[in-house]
Amino acid sequence: MSDSDRDSSAWRTPPSAYLATRPPAGPAGTPRSHYVTMRDGCRLAVDVYLPPGARGRVPAMFVPTPYYRRFALRAGAPAGTEDAPMVARYRDLFVPRGYAMVAADVRGTGASFGTRDSFRSPRERDDYRELADWIVAQPWCDGRIGGVGISYGGAASDFLASTGHKAVRAVAPLFAVWDTYSDHYFPGGLKLNRLAVNYDALMMALDHDRRDLLEQFAYFKDPNLAGPKPVDEDADGSLRDEAVRAHRGNFRMPELLAEFRYRDDALPYDPGFTPAAFSPCTYADRIPEDVAVFSVSGWMDGAGYMNGAIARYLTLPNPDHHLLLGPWDHGARINVSPWRGEESPAFALDGAILRFFDEYLMERHTGLRDEARVHYFACHAEQWRAAPSWPPVRETTRLYLDSDASLRAAAPRASETRHAVDFGFGTGETTRYERLAGFDTRAYYPDWGRTETALPHWRSEPLPQAAELAGHAVVTLWLSATEADAAVHVYLTEEEADGTLRYVTEGVLRALHRKLSEPPANYRACWPFRSFHRADAAMLVPGVPAELVFALLPTAWRFAKGSRIRLAIGGGDCDHYGQVPHGRPPIFTIHSGGAHASCIDLPLRAGDGI
Repeated sequence: MSDSDRDSSAWRTPPSAYLATRPPAGPAGTPRSHYVTMRDGCRLAVDVYLPPGARGRVPAMFVPTPYYRRFALRAGAPAGTEDAPMVARYRDLFVPRGYAMVAADVRGTGASFGTRDSFRSPRERDDYRELADWIVAQPWCDGRIGGVGISYGGAASDFLASTGHKAVRAVAPLFAVWDTYSDHYFPGGLKLNRLAVNYDALMMALDHDRRDLLEQFAYFKDPNLAGPKPVDEDADGSLRDEAVRAHRGNFRMPELLAEFRYRDDALPYDPGFTPAAFSPCTYADRIPEDVAVFSVSGWMDGAGYMNGAIARYLTLPNPDHHLLLGPWDHGARINVSPWRGEESPAFALDGAILRFFDEYLMERHTGLRDEARVHYFACHAEQWRAAPSWPPVRETTRLYLDSDASLRAAAPRASETRHAVDFGFGTGETTRYERLAGFDTRAYYPDWGRTETALPHWRSEPLPQAAELAGHAVVTLWLSATEADAAVHVYLTEEEADGTLRYVTEGVLRALHRKLSEPPANYRACWPFRSFHRADAAMLVPGVPAELVFALLPTAWRFAKGSRIRLAIGGGDCDHYGQVPHGRPPIFTIHSGGAHASCIDLPLRAGDGI
């Protein structure tokens, strides 16, 4: 099967069909590069690409990156060696179709001067306003700017829009967080410890120009890549080398994150600096309502990036906002559906992105305004869906956990299931988490049957007809533990008629963060929300049942007729999260029925003709 949009009825004009109407005029060519000086004297390296044969002024795409705007190449590198692997996609999409493009090394990276004081520093947001001023002052710019990027660059486009610069008309945050704490590094209030270490290793290899270390990361394995490209005025590379030496003063990710156990924790030396400072949602009210926004993510996009895309969509009042959720991992490198025909996505994502900017930045009439504002892909059905809003399914089906390992439609009698947590349990290295640190995952959860059965699990009766889940499943667990804190991991699985187990999605919550609160204005959520603030934390009372209500990561998945819905519960994942509590594996008691009826609410639509 395929994620292609070609034969889909979810669009009036599928993205692939639109892309076919916009052939490139020619290659993007070699950019001109400059240093642009910021308010504090810091010089940032930028590359400028102009459309082939351009005459007059054109709109400009802005692409900031900490992963090198362009590499120098080793002497003797084969002709055609790609020197801009992180921005080539945008270069080849936009520049041959009439856009200028400016790619920049963010402060403290690449050939740019300065140091980084945090992950996505607020200082960078100020830089983007100044770079926008510089762009519109150029003789080739018509005064319109768009922002686009994947992951870090996607959140940077949110930052660009939040500057309020009048030239910024449209942004496409692709596979990008909205709240860095909950969408990225602390899902459910639990720190992704290995992600912080792996990402730090990647950034040290890049920022310190350690090519011996960089080759271990999939995106930078080409031996012809030879460090950041100097700008044109730096013929001997001496300025680039000076900038790289300064990067040794950059922050280190594990140490920085250790300062933020709670979302409202501040740096001891800067009381105003909390995780909010580097989260796009903090600046939501500064994004003008006339800026068009295209939020894109995938069902296997890390530990919460899809929540970020949905929350951005629900939060911003901007009328020209589109949401796309596909069967993809971080950056849509892989089609993650177990029923895929090929690893590589067939969906014309470039066509969808180009159409968005053609409509809202270049002001072409593309028909996009007549399309549904939400599109998502249902795995196992292997079909695209259109919806007027999110969530697409508002009704829910409740299934109760029983002590006989069943999921029942009716609440059972009061009973208990005990589970001794195994801190040696892990979900492996082919999961939704590895791609975030630049590892080249190709198959997702291929051994899930062996992994999931190591945990206590519950299953429904075989389904009498197909049922499609779309949105957030929400669990209500009544749990007591032998310790005052715990990490609770919940996994949703399809057990097919032949016994094959398919990973569907998961959710996690640190028990001390179980208190619910209303979502704030800058992070609207259609799932149970918690503040993760220090004042809202509450330890468990050992042996006393506590109610934990939390959402699994959203997905769209069709359970086949004859399949069973399974739920598994654990207390750790040593491959991605630290122990809670350290060295004290708790014994869980999961309560069922009576006054402590544990259950799961599933946004399901039943029927073979979905």
